Amino acid sequence: MVQPAHSRRIAHLDMDAFFASVELLRYPELRGLPVVVGGRSVHKPVDQPDGTRTYSRLRDYVGRGVVTTSTYEARALGVFSAMGTMKAAKLAPDAILLPADFEAYRHYSVLFKKAVAEIAPLIEDRGIDEIYIDLSHHAENSVELATRIKQAVREATHLTCSICVAENKFLAKMGSELDKPNGLTILSREDIPTRIWPLPVGKVNGIGPKTATRLNELNILTIGDLAAKDKIFLREHFGRNNAEWLHAVAYGEDDKPLTTGSGSKSISRETTFERDLHARQDKEQLTGIFTQLCTRLAADLNRKGYLARTVGIKLRYTDFHRISRDLTLPEPTADPVVIRRAAGECLRRVDLEHKFRLLGVRASGLVKQGEAKDAGYQLDLFDNR
Repeated sequence: MVQPAHSRRIAHLDMDAFFASVELLRYPELRGLPVVVGGRSVHKPVDQPDGTRTYSRLRDYVGRGVVTTSTYEARALGVFSAMGTMKAAKLAPDAILLPADFEAYRHYSVLFKKAVAEIAPLIEDRGIDEIYIDLSHHAENSVELATRIKQAVREATHLTCSICVAENKFLAKMGSELDKPNGLTILSREDIPTRIWPLPVGKVNGIGPKTATRLNELNILTIGDLAAKDKIFLREHFGRNNAEWLHAVAYGEDDKPLTTGSGSKSISRETTFERDLHARQDKEQLTGIFTQLCTRLAADLNRKGYLARTVGIKLRYTDFHRISRDLTLPEPTADPVVIRRAAGECLRRVDLEHKFRLLGVRASGLVKQGEAKDAGYQLDLFDNR
């Protein structure tokens, strides 16, 4: 049963520049410098006889890899995750370039989540570097509790995180970005006009680039602009369901429950190819494989009596680098057509210039059929193409 919004205290915790921060534990001399993690076949730092280290620089990189993450100093120069490494090199040629170490990142992910769970065990795991936490039943005030959680994470990992406590998941997610890095934000409904409405509409989790462009074309540039539009106007341009959601989030309304414990399980289908495949050169073969995976995943959901709130994909490239993308649906589903469309949206958000050896499709945020209410939105799913 979903608690009334006014009685809920939901926190969103996001590790600060997580992958890059883990690397800075290993190379503390790089603190304060622009550092980029990612690329393909990047050389590890080399220890010199005099005790110093030499590092690869972005300007020397040659290849088509992408940035996995960057320090805040590199972000100040315009370098962000998922950016092509060659483009990043033009923006920050002197930035240090480090190879990704996913085993280390998974290790620190386990550490920070365990530290939080010892204080507040009702956690929804959202990935390697972020979680939602239900604090509704704790006696401590929000500032004291959030401070204690941040200290526990720092003691367990020597890393910082940003956390926002609000009445729902939407506001908590938005708020955790407001005071980064090492932020502690308490976001109330009264704060929405001053802290949320000035933000660009594209900052809303669920409004993708295409929908943001459509909104901008209607002179809706900020979340405040969106709040000022009535539902009739929004229905004319985005349809009934999407208009309802747009209007709700503009006012910070969100009744999605946390998916904790057994509710956080997922079902997946994946396949490893006999040979490495390329999205364009092997398009016909990959299309058949992709559709079959989605169809089988839908059959698994129906057989087990579940609907999925979230659909995701996973790729493993020829260098064994793995990448995943997720998309939250307007309504939970076990429909193979909807799953195929959502997985296709996820596939648009990954690097398809390189060959890959594994393709997988995943359904998560599972709810029993007959018990499901909507659990999130992703408007770009409905963009006309």
